[in-house]
Amino acid sequence: MKMSKGQMGRRLLGLMVAGVAWAACGTASAELGQPAPWEYKLQESASPVMDNITWFHDFLFVLITVITLFVLALLVTVVVKFNAKSNPVPSRTTHNTLIEVAWTLIPVLILVGIAVPSFRLLFEELDIPKADLTIKATGKQWYWSYAYPDNGKFEFDSLMAQDKQPRLLGVDNEMVVPVNKVIRVQTTGADVIHSFAVPAFGIKIDAIPGRLNETWFKATKLGMFYGQCSELCGKDHAFMPIAVRVVNDQEFAAWVETAKKKFAANPANSFASAGAAAQ
Repeated sequence: MKMSKGQMGRRLLGLMVAGVAWAACGTASAELGQPAPWEYKLQESASPVMDNITWFHDFLFVLITVITLFVLALLVTVVVKFNAKSNPVPSRTTHNTLIEVAWTLIPVLILVGIAVPSFRLLFEELDIPKADLTIKATGKQWYWSYAYPDNGKFEFDSLMAQDKQPRLLGVDNEMVVPVNKVIRVQTTGADVIHSFAVPAFGIKIDAIPGRLNETWFKATKLGMFYGQCSELCGKDHAFMPIAVRVVNDQEFAAWVETAKKKFAANPANSFASAGAAAQ
């Protein structure tokens, strides 16, 4: 049966609404600090830097949408108004000075409007404030080692745990940090180039052998936050998760005391299991 234009419009609108609701439900069911099925937006922010990244992303999305619709309207206007049927005698106009000035200046102004918040965000990411805690993250094939030089210089390995959820993100030993504190993360690589990335904190920085890179974050929410190595580093690159547990000051102090006893005697506590995992 042939549908009318009104019926077809209502059918398409219903499908769009259902799709948006389904996607929203899938995203809402995800826990804080980890990816969601069919996620179409950035992870929920848990740091001031990520707040600004999210704002900038949304700003660009609106701007791109407006520009795309404007260009589409121009194309439709040209097709409808200036086709051979509507204009059997083609125009011999060669140029329009006002339009040429406008299509030069307007894009320049748009790019400047994008550049200003872009550079401000870049400087915020690179300008590390005075740190409350420093952690050194060393990328290895294929796990991470964390050292806490401010808290007794203990070090431990963090490997993906097969029996932990979420799948491919759970680890045996999480990196633990206090909430609302400036955390400076120093990264390096022990073998090849890795990349330390935690989306909810808005951080991503390479871990390069022979070089010490730095980034920072201030977690504003309690909980578990996950990331992954984001630089192709070998056959088990996909099995090199990052897990950060954010706790309050009292819990962090208690964890430090426990970690000193657990890891100080044998810093490479997971080295044997790392070899087994690699095999």
